[in-house]
Parts: sequence; C-alpha cells; structure tokens
Amino acid sequence: MANIGEENKVSGVFGGVQVENLGQEQQPIQNDRALVKTGFWSKFKSFWLQEIDWNKEIKVELTPYQQKVEDEINEFLHQEITWEKVHDFLFQDITFGKKNV
Repeated sequence: MANIGEENKVSGVFGGVQVENLGQEQQPIQNDRALVKTGFWSKFKSFWLQEIDWNKEIKVELTPYQQKVEDEINEFLHQEITWEKVHDFLFQDITFGKKNV
C-alpha cells in the first residue's frame, strides 16, 4: 500500500489503481446466473437466435370453429372464377337510398 506522496505503478490496470484485500476473504461466486435477473432483450435474443430443427414436423390442432373458418376461407380462395361470374358482379344493379316501387 502506498503512503501519501508515494506512487505505486500497477501494470494492466487503467489509472494505476491497486486495490488490496482488507482482511476479507474473497469467496468465489458459485452461480453468477442466479444473481442476475434476465431482462427482456436477453430473453428476446435467446428466443430469436435459438437453433431450429427444420426437419421436425409441426402439428396444428384447430378448434371446430377455427376449422369451419379455415374451410370457408379455402372454399372462397379456391372457387372457380368464370367470365359469367365476373360479368354478373360488375354489371349488377346498384341502388342508392330508398328503392321506388
């Protein structure tokens, strides 16, 4: 330990500061992960960068209502479109306001 006016040079330390053990025994940290709370970005990064097995089968189970909606969407997307249907859609009668009888 340096006295006032004396200079202790310590290599490899910024500013040349030397800290001595003041009679306290250093105890090794056994599990440093238990002492740190995992933050949002650490969780996000670990999820986003996880290894993915692309050959693994993914099974999706739908509720009956979800299955019904999915069937209706597929039926709509895969319907046969003909010129007659397009013509009927484009040239249908459109009324605004009250219809006069």
